[in-house]
Parts: sequence; structure tokens; C-alpha cells
Amino acid sequence: MDIKTRPVEYFDGKQKCIGYLAWDDSVDSARPCVLIGHAWSGLDDFAQDKAIQMAAMGYVGFAIDVYGDGALPQDNEAKGQAMTAIKSDRSVLLTRVKAGMKAAAKLPEVDESAMAMMGFCFGGLCTLDLARSGAPLKAAISFHGFLDAPTLPAKNIKAKVLAAHGYDDPMVPSDQIIAFGDEMTKAGVDWQLLALGRTSHAFMVPSANDKKLGLLFNENSERRAWLAALGLLDEVFALHGVA
Repeated sequence: MDIKTRPVEYFDGKQKCIGYLAWDDSVDSARPCVLIGHAWSGLDDFAQDKAIQMAAMGYVGFAIDVYGDGALPQDNEAKGQAMTAIKSDRSVLLTRVKAGMKAAAKLPEVDESAMAMMGFCFGGLCTLDLARSGAPLKAAISFHGFLDAPTLPAKNIKAKVLAAHGYDDPMVPSDQIIAFGDEMTKAGVDWQLLALGRTSHAFMVPSANDKKLGLLFNENSERRAWLAALGLLDEVFALHGVA
């Protein structure tokens, strides 16, 4: 195994984005790709590490840049402003996420017929919105993501959907969870909701330790959610010889 990484510039209209590619350079053939949707911090080390983890498991990892220009807001106020600016118009957000998928699909390392996406917090919402758009994803995995649906025309969801959710997450009210389940069921989706007890927001992030905002790492929940995600990826990519 020879894991390599490189930045990848691509555009959403005139907006330059800088994605992060990770792949096993010892493999000659194109491989399934797992897109990574970053949290409100931007395409940071955590998102990059997830792309590398995907490459180490035999996939291609591609972390997309939703903010553009590789922006990395430094404090919570700046992070909130950056996220709100693009999240306020879900059609604009969807176009930006689709640009990342399109860029990944063009890469020689990627089998464009075998793509999935996982996202964290804000990136979970990005993941679910891409699946809602009818994009040809095999799987869409949200970790402590926002679950509210956009007011965009409903499309045929092709992805198998997994939402790993902290039951004590203060940012996702219970009615949003019920609405998400109703939405997925009505759409005829193959979907799962993994509700993790005694678990708050950002439970996948080892550095999360902000009780005031409800951002708290949970080792057990992180392990269980990750195993569920890897199981789904194994399932959807089994015929590709990656497991």
C-alpha cells in the first residue's frame, strides 16, 4: 500500500474550490470513491484524515471544499458565519456540493460509477442534500448531521442512507428526527437511523469538548457509528472487489 495525497482545484462557476484527494498509488485501476463533507470548520485536518482513512481501506477519498478557496474559519463565530452564508440557500449549497462530486468523478483514480459520500455536522447535511437531489450515490452517510430537508423539488433518492445521530444532540430537535424518518420512508429509501444514547453533537470528533455548545466526543459512539458506516460501504461496494 502506498497512500498518496494531493490538493485538487476545481470550480463551481467562478468560485475556486480546493479539494483533497487521497488514494493508494499501488493500485492501477480506478476505485470506488467516498466523498467527505467537512464540518463548519472547513476542509481541515479532520476531513483530510477521513479521506486518508478511506484510501487506506481500498477506496479513493476526496474531501470536497464547500466554502471555496480552501477557507478555514478559525473561531466559532467565523465558522457559524461561513456555514450560515451558504446553508441559507440550499440550492446554492447543492450546486457547490455537486461541483465537488463532478470534480471527483473526473479523476483518473476514481470509478465514477461507484461513488458514496459521508459528512460530519454541516457536512452531514451536505451529504443528505446530495442524496436528495437524486445524485448517483451508492451510499450517503451522515454523522451528527442536520436532518432538515430543503424546500427543493423531491427527486428519486438512489443512495442507501445512514444517519448516525446523538440522541442528546441539542442542534437537532426530536421533531426533525421524526420528519427525516417520514421523509425517507415516503421516498421509498433504503435508510437507517442509528440513534446513540447519552451522545451529543460532534461525537465523532476527538477534539470536541465544549459542553456549552453541546460539542462532545464520545469514544463508544464514534466506534459504533464508524463500524456501521464501514459496513454500509462494504455492502454497496462489495461487487467492486473492495471489502
